[in-house]
Amino acid sequence: MSKLLEICVDTPEGLHAAAEGGADRVELCAALDLGGLTPSAGLMRLAAQGPLPAFAMIRPRAGGFNWSVEEVAAMEVEVLAARDTGLAGVVIGATRSGRLDLAVLARLIRAAEGMQVTLHRCVDLLADPVAAVGEAAELGIHRILTSGSALRAVEGLEQLKAMQEAAAGRLVIMPGAGVTAETLPPILAALDPAEVHASASSPAHLQEPLTRFGFQSEAARQTDAARVATLKALLG
Repeated sequence: MSKLLEICVDTPEGLHAAAEGGADRVELCAALDLGGLTPSAGLMRLAAQGPLPAFAMIRPRAGGFNWSVEEVAAMEVEVLAARDTGLAGVVIGATRSGRLDLAVLARLIRAAEGMQVTLHRCVDLLADPVAAVGEAAELGIHRILTSGSALRAVEGLEQLKAMQEAAAGRLVIMPGAGVTAETLPPILAALDPAEVHASASSPAHLQEPLTRFGFQSEAARQTDAARVATLKALLG
């Protein structure tokens, strides 16, 4: 059985490259250089009209995941916007005092009724990510995107295995972070995951006036259809 490849994108060009390369799903974001923020309404609409199922990142700002009352209200509106646009799912996360914020997550899950829900890499900052797997499953979350609390998933294989065991088939543990043609084979050998998350990106073309004025990040990257295709071929 072939494995599912999810590619994170933050531009219309990224949507096209992911589809061209053979991705199975996209995680739709803004500002991937900040770890991904909520995409614009326009990008959501484009993705909903495209050939791939799209999950919208719901994250209103950079930084941590301990949200204010106002931020939670904003995220609820963003979830509803993604649902109304016709996207397949949302990607959420909330923490408080080193644990999942179950009340906030439950509120966002209610807003996402009928959609798939992914818990994002906020889980990698928790005191006990393995224990969080059971909590996520009880909430009805469908998958957890995680690097096993390492900077790259290939360096977090031991924790990823423990999270898979804790999941016991109740939800999907989806390895992500630093997944490339070089690191994917050992991840597959160790975990045999049903789904894998990657950026499959290459450095973007930088334009000096834009970077100098702060309109373009010097670390900007773009989805690369050839890299997507290579990862998909490795997944079989």
